[in-house]
Amino acid sequence: MSSYVVALDVGGTSMKGGLVDSAGTVLLTERRPTPRSEGPGAVVATIRDFITHLASLGGGTPDGVGLAVPGLVSPSTAVYSANIGWRDVPASEFTTLDVPVMLGHDVQTGGLAESVLGAGRGVSDFLFLPIGTGIAGAMVLNGAPYGGASGWGGEIGHIPVFPDGEECACGQFGCLETYASAASVGRRYSLRAGLEGVRAEQVVSSDDPIAVEVWDEAVEALSLALATYTLLLDPSVIVLGGGLAEAGPALFDPVRTRLVKRLAFRDAPPLVPAALGVDAGMLGASLLGWRAAGRPELGPGWDLDVRSAPAVS
Repeated sequence: MSSYVVALDVGGTSMKGGLVDSAGTVLLTERRPTPRSEGPGAVVATIRDFITHLASLGGGTPDGVGLAVPGLVSPSTAVYSANIGWRDVPASEFTTLDVPVMLGHDVQTGGLAESVLGAGRGVSDFLFLPIGTGIAGAMVLNGAPYGGASGWGGEIGHIPVFPDGEECACGQFGCLETYASAASVGRRYSLRAGLEGVRAEQVVSSDDPIAVEVWDEAVEALSLALATYTLLLDPSVIVLGGGLAEAGPALFDPVRTRLVKRLAFRDAPPLVPAALGVDAGMLGASLLGWRAAGRPELGPGWDLDVRSAPAVS
């Protein structure tokens, strides 16, 4: 088998791993649950075992390992994750293999993949905003994800769009995530309608007055945040991803209309859907793996279609 890297996207509920060779071919993919309830040590041990397993399927020793993980991250350390509970875990703890390892923030790594392989390909400055259970952004500036001075750059979900609004889990009030994340849209509708367990996609597809109101507030919050981002950083394009972006025109059309109105004296950047979907984190991790292996030039020339990769159950 040709040279390859192990790529792993670690989420709060599941992990997606794969092997990607130097030509950009996804050799295989596989999923495993994240044992978050068992504690951070169990998650680290599971990652270590998963990497060993994936590497063995490649029939040799990988050139490197790339990991997309949540929380505050440096290339060499998983500094902190509230969801998983780890602190200051060095990259070397995630594998027993004697190969170089590079870590990346999960959303920023997805942004890297969209920049090199997806909807941001050929664009040097754009925002990648996945809207899922929560909201976090990857600011791609001059062709590279930008994390700011301490790695917290891109926490767009906690922009206070309605300063006198609802309290957010982060302790602030009126955060974008409190109004426009998939979890919040479902929660806010359920609370007002006196129901339980309503999902965001049910709210989007419903035409009852409560659903319309909740969705309108989500769209308003998102357009405010995107207008602020546009005025500060002037992106060439805004890439919306995550589960809520699958609402399609129900999301893109009203957000685009309101963004245009809010930017009265300048053109609004195009809003486009993410191209890589749930595979963005794993594909971004493969780029990190090749960078760890000393091959940062790999990626831009790849003609990659992850959907053609064989999955291992």
